[in-house]
Amino acid sequence: MIFAVSMMFIDQTIVSIAAPSIQKELGLTSTGVQWAINAYLLSLAAFFAFGGRLADTVGHRKMVTIGVIVFACASALCGLTPKGGIAEAWLVTFRAVQGIGGALMFPAALAIVVQTFSLHQRGKALALFFGIAGGLTSVGPALGGFLTQWTWRAIFWVNIPVAAIALILIVVSKPVTEHRPAPIDYRGLALIASGVAISILGFQQSGTWGWHSPKTIGCIVVGAALLVLFGFLERGVPSPLIDISIFKIRPFFVENLVLGVSNLVFVPVFFFLSEYAQIALGKSASSASLELLYFFVGFVTAAQIGGRMLDRKGAKRPVVVGCVLAAVGFWLWAGKVTGLDGGSEIPFIILAGAGMGMMLGPSNTDAINRASRLSYGEATGITQTVRNYAASLGLAVLGSLLVSQMHSRVTESLVSQGLSRPAASAEASRIAQSQGGSGPIPHFIQLDFAYATRSVLYVMTGIMAAAALIGFVGLRRGLQEETVDGVELAESPAA
Repeated sequence: MIFAVSMMFIDQTIVSIAAPSIQKELGLTSTGVQWAINAYLLSLAAFFAFGGRLADTVGHRKMVTIGVIVFACASALCGLTPKGGIAEAWLVTFRAVQGIGGALMFPAALAIVVQTFSLHQRGKALALFFGIAGGLTSVGPALGGFLTQWTWRAIFWVNIPVAAIALILIVVSKPVTEHRPAPIDYRGLALIASGVAISILGFQQSGTWGWHSPKTIGCIVVGAALLVLFGFLERGVPSPLIDISIFKIRPFFVENLVLGVSNLVFVPVFFFLSEYAQIALGKSASSASLELLYFFVGFVTAAQIGGRMLDRKGAKRPVVVGCVLAAVGFWLWAGKVTGLDGGSEIPFIILAGAGMGMMLGPSNTDAINRASRLSYGEATGITQTVRNYAASLGLAVLGSLLVSQMHSRVTESLVSQGLSRPAASAEASRIAQSQGGSGPIPHFIQLDFAYATRSVLYVMTGIMAAAALIGFVGLRRGLQEETVDGVELAESPAA
């Protein structure tokens, strides 16, 4: 299962490393590059609930196998993206298909792992699961940096041997889990997929259309309305895509709230860190990948600590402490980025990664533990829908903030050099939409991008502080008791 899901994790970071090279060779706009990243996250968010439901009703091993095959085929086609006018549509389409493959694969894989371990072994087991997957993810940026020196297309082709190993291991291990056949709620699928897609479209295009544009507001309102309608109609469906009543379980609701808030930061930080290293620090793609490795050094190490804390003390402590550590890490990191000295930032990158690693695994595990044994796939589908919707939203909103701040600072810099304000504004717009362009980057552009990145990191600090507050207020101390088919859901009073 680790090999299967590692492809998903690798693709959340490896494309960020290659983004400038892809943009240059295919002639994509900055918005097009963001869509190549966001289409993957978007389809993950849109279809995770469907994948989780299929896993519980069709069978976990079958869905893992199908998901791996779909993911590998889509990866091969991404690597074969042709040049010319069709390039952007081709790449975005097959990135979305990759996301569908991941959405089919991940809930089933995680359900297999969860069903294999007893309740108070899952923190350690899933810490190992996410830790090794995170370790493989940390190889992704470094590998991506070196592969990009040969060709950016290889960052997609590298998934093919990983998929082959995963399929062989599935055949060898023959995982056996329980599942329960049931009809699929296709109306619910249409509502949640379209609701997520349309609302994210509004956020993603806000930088191009403007926040006050009727198109932006319309997409956000329509998407939100479809999601509300989905929640309302699911209550009356005999076999719903998502059993809405599970949100009545307080810890499940709070953990998903924490996951949603924290994932506004978790995936977007890789994109912004890669862009910062290449634009502000002037590093190559391979050197920029090392910045992400520092983040994962903290992440992988603290994930093991968080998992053991979950098994011994319950979820509240690792979730709250992890969020606080991440907030402090982002705050200290923000104070260093304008110095354009990558070495001075390393301790704080590691600290931010450690905080995220400590809280993400326990919050995920504790949420899934609240479900029935026959609904682990569905619970995973819910948590991952929340996580990936939030990641897409975070990338869109924080990306708009970065472009806005970059435009503002570059405009002022150009005015100070003698350009008229209208000319400076027009040139700043061009620069802000063509990040990662070819040729040497002027020092004032590097510094302006660093200041824009600082603004983003300060916002990330506030987001993680809010996640810490939600966990502190909403979660109770103590261990969850062993459940019998999901019936007993209380924490242990003795603990």
